[in-house]
Amino acid sequence: MSYTSQLVLVINCGSSSLKFAVIPALGGAPLASGLAECLGLAEARLVIKAGETKTSNSLHGGAHDAALAAILRYLDEQSLLDRIVVVGHRVVHGGERFTASALVTPEVLADIEAVSALAPLHGPANLLGIRACSQGLPSVPQVVVFDTAFHQTMPCAAFTYAIPQHLYRDFGVRRYGFHGTSHRYVARQAVELLRLDPQDHGIVIAHLGNGASATAVSNGESVDTTMGMTPIEGLVMGTRCGDIDFGAVAHIARTARLSLDEVDAMLNKESGLLGISELSSDCRTLEQAAKSGHAGAILALDVFVHRLARHIGGLAASLDNFDALVFTGGIGENSALIRAKTIESLRVFGFTLNREANERMFGGRSGRISRSRRPTAVVIPTDEEGLIANDAATLVGIFPATGVAAQSHDLHFA
Repeated sequence: MSYTSQLVLVINCGSSSLKFAVIPALGGAPLASGLAECLGLAEARLVIKAGETKTSNSLHGGAHDAALAAILRYLDEQSLLDRIVVVGHRVVHGGERFTASALVTPEVLADIEAVSALAPLHGPANLLGIRACSQGLPSVPQVVVFDTAFHQTMPCAAFTYAIPQHLYRDFGVRRYGFHGTSHRYVARQAVELLRLDPQDHGIVIAHLGNGASATAVSNGESVDTTMGMTPIEGLVMGTRCGDIDFGAVAHIARTARLSLDEVDAMLNKESGLLGISELSSDCRTLEQAAKSGHAGAILALDVFVHRLARHIGGLAASLDNFDALVFTGGIGENSALIRAKTIESLRVFGFTLNREANERMFGGRSGRISRSRRPTAVVIPTDEEGLIANDAATLVGIFPATGVAAQSHDLHFA
């Protein structure tokens, strides 16, 4: 089989969903992608997009194994299955054991199992996806790409909690950071597109979506980030609260008579934009409601921006140079309002918004949105699936062209 016909299957198993994409091993746009959602429930379904065609099929209450079986059947029907030469898996938590992507071996699986307790919602699902692929594609090598690996360059001062240190030594309680695949991809793109010195630059990346985090990147390495031991710490998110005083949490538990599990569910699933607005976790819905004067929506957006600007300012203190602020993720790439409000809140750093350019940035476009050049503010679409495919192909001896995934974006940098 020639390199040009070889494909990478990218799998991202969540607690109740499974995303996939089939990407040329040498880079480029996906040939097919999809989402299996509501897994384990009666409404479980698989939605597949290939070109301009989108199909949706019931999984009849099936879970991850049923979803993966349906995906493999589809790929076989489309004559794509035999062209898959490697499977790349997104794994949320690699603890301190993994600082880079790795080929799946029995030893690597055992190490993932050992740290899966650090991500109880995602770890078991990630392992399930790996095992299901091993059964469905037994002769195809698999690669794991860790959300946490990019942040393993953080110094001790950035990842250490101010708690008794035996909790770190005995139970691994420390800050790990997440969204590492996105931050790593965008960091590389920023250096190339802004023509920064690879050995002497500093950027802050704001990955904004239903899950949100910001990271300080110095000379290509993560030196601080907003998420902690779990994805709940840091910025306000769709349904996660972000930073909160534990004393307030303890007070809520006592006065509302909530169990630990109920508090955990509240902070992860009922808080954030949804909890503040009492309307929606979707930024687009809140922006429309805010235009109509909805007080909860206005407050939710204001808190979101305030927390984001405050963290960006703090992250900048970890850099020797502050060359650029990069917006990415669903909100970061498409919400001109959030970007404008954030940049206006960061005037102390010298940012000046280019309103016309900011309004043009949506739907996969990249470009500067500030008149200031240092620091400058830019939008760069992320491509986590492309990065996973790149890592997977490289580890099995196929060498994609650097940055090839960016070809699908409308890049128009000045």
